[in-house]
Amino acid sequence: MRRNGNNGESGQAMVEFALVAPMLFLVLFGIVQFGIAFMHSVALTDAVRAGARKASVSRSSADPAAAASSAVLSAATDLDQSTLSGRIQVTAPGGWVAGGNVTVSATYPYSINILGIVVASGDLHSATTERLE
Repeated sequence: MRRNGNNGESGQAMVEFALVAPMLFLVLFGIVQFGIAFMHSVALTDAVRAGARKASVSRSSADPAAAASSAVLSAATDLDQSTLSGRIQVTAPGGWVAGGNVTVSATYPYSINILGIVVASGDLHSATTERLE
């Protein structure tokens, strides 16, 4: 009896793909979620840096801490403003005098979930210290 040459393997590739596809998609979704968390981390770091710069040059204004917090919020356009607004700290340990330091820090929550299952969660932290001018 003569055969087609496929030796009964007509659906093998489809079965292998059906076995491997769920793991492939889980890894893909994990990469996407990690990328989003990393993007939030970079946005938070950039926003804190902008806030520290604003605080270092605005020591003569009425409320330099409020100016720094406002700068952080305006620089963090990719983050949820209502979540971030209560998590910004501006400190000037030696007071607002020239030559002193100002530290702006902020935290932002993250969660990496794959298909509704939370794999990792916590807070992203960023802090920048600049010299007061």
